[in-house]
Amino acid sequence: MITNRIAIVALLLLAFIKPNFAQQTHHFSLEQTLAYAEKNNMQVKNALLDIKLQEQVNREVTGSAYPQINGNGGVTFNPNVATQRLPNFLSPAVIATLQQLGVTDGDGNPVEYDPNADYGFIDAQFGTKWNSNAGVSLNQLLFDGQVFTGLKARNTLIEYQEKNAEVTAEQVRLNVSKIYYQLVLSKIQIALLDSNLALVEKNKHDTKIMYDNGFVEKLEIDKLEVQITNLKSQRTKIINDVNNGYLGLKVLIGMPLKDQLILTDELNDENIKDGILEALTLDYSQRKDYQAALLGEKLNRFDVQRYQLSKIPTLSLSGNYSKMAMQNSFGELWRGTWFSASSISLNLNIPIFKGFATNAKIEQSRIKLRQTQNQIEALKLNIEQEQKSASNTFKTAIADMDFQKQNMSLAERVYQQTKKKYEVGTGSQLEIENARVQLQSAQTNYFNSLYNAVIAKIDFLKASGKL
Repeated sequence: MITNRIAIVALLLLAFIKPNFAQQTHHFSLEQTLAYAEKNNMQVKNALLDIKLQEQVNREVTGSAYPQINGNGGVTFNPNVATQRLPNFLSPAVIATLQQLGVTDGDGNPVEYDPNADYGFIDAQFGTKWNSNAGVSLNQLLFDGQVFTGLKARNTLIEYQEKNAEVTAEQVRLNVSKIYYQLVLSKIQIALLDSNLALVEKNKHDTKIMYDNGFVEKLEIDKLEVQITNLKSQRTKIINDVNNGYLGLKVLIGMPLKDQLILTDELNDENIKDGILEALTLDYSQRKDYQAALLGEKLNRFDVQRYQLSKIPTLSLSGNYSKMAMQNSFGELWRGTWFSASSISLNLNIPIFKGFATNAKIEQSRIKLRQTQNQIEALKLNIEQEQKSASNTFKTAIADMDFQKQNMSLAERVYQQTKKKYEVGTGSQLEIENARVQLQSAQTNYFNSLYNAVIAKIDFLKASGKL
C-alpha cells in the first residue's frame, strides 16, 4: 500500500514539475536574440571573464604597495655543535697577570712571560644542541616608480578589457544580425517559391481541363508535372538550408539545440530603407575598435614610463622582531629563557649601472608605442574607407531592391497576359513556360536584392559604429 502511494506521488511530481532538460520555445525579436547572445555566447563570456581576470591582476599590483607581513619560526637540533679552533689568547694574558701579582713557581722563581713563545690553540664550541626561534617581519614599500606606474594604469587596463569585450560583442551582434535576417528573408523566399508553385499547379489544372476536352495532348500535362516536381525539390532544399541556418544561429547565440527558436521580426522594403537618408559623418570615436586602439596606445605610454622610472632609486622600510631560546636539551628549551631581538631598517636602493639593459627596454617600449600609433593611423584610414564603401553599397542595394521589385511586378503581369492568350487560343504552352521562368528569375533576383540590402544595412550600421 505504501509502495503504491509513493508511486502516485512520483507520478504527480513528474506531471507538475518541469524538468530542467525539457525543451523550451523562444519567440525572439532581433533585439531579444542579441540580448540572449550577449549572455550566452562563449566568446562574449570569455571576454567578460578577461575583465574579471584583469581585476584580480590589478589586486595583485595593489597588494605590492601594501605592507608585507610574514611570520617565521623553527627548531634546530645540532647533534655535534661546531668546534672553532682559536689562537690561545688566554695563556699569555694569564701569565702576565700572575707576573703582576708576583706569583712564583715551585722553585721560587717568578713566572716569566715569553712573547715569542707558541702557546698553541684553544678548541671552543659556540652554541647549544637545541635552538628555537619565532618572529615576525614587516616590509613596506615607500617609493618605487614602477609599482606606482602600475597603480596608475589599473583603471586603463580595466577599460581596455571592457572595450575588448564590447568589440567582441559587436562582432557577435554583426554575425547574429546577418543570420537572423537571412532566416527571416527565407520566409519570403519560400513564399515566392510557393506562389510560383501555385501558378504551375493552376496551369496544370487548366491544362487538364483542356486535355479532357481534347484541345491539348497529354505531353503538355507531363511537362507541367516535371516543373512541379522541380519546384518541390527546390523547396525541400531551401527548407533544409533554413533548418541548418537555425542550428547555426542557436550555436552562435549559445542556445541549446533542442530548444525551439521562432523569429518574430518581419522585413519589408520600408524598414530596410530606414536610415538610408541619414548623413554619415566621419567620426572615429563612435567605433569601438578605434576606442580600444586608443586605450592600447595609453597602455604603451605607461609601459615607457614604467621602464623610465626603473632608473630612479627605490625606498622601503623593514622591521623584524623575534624570540630565541638556546639549550642543550629539548625539554629545557621551552622552560628556559627566551631572548628578544628586533631591528628597524630604512632601505634605499640606487640603480647605478645595469649594462644598458634598462635603456634597451625603454627603447623597445618606445618602438612598440610608435607601432601602435602607426596601427591607429592605418585603422583610421580603414574606418574611413569602410564607412564610405558601406554607405555606397547600402544606397546601391536599396536602388537595386526597388528595381528588382518593379521587375518582378512586370514579370507577373507578363505571365498573366501570356496565360490569358493561351486560354483564348492565341498563345502556346511554351510561351507560358518562358513567362513563368522569367517570373521565377525575377522573384529570385528580388529575393537576392532584399538579402543584399539588409546585409548592406547591417554593414552600414557596423561601419558607422551604431550596430
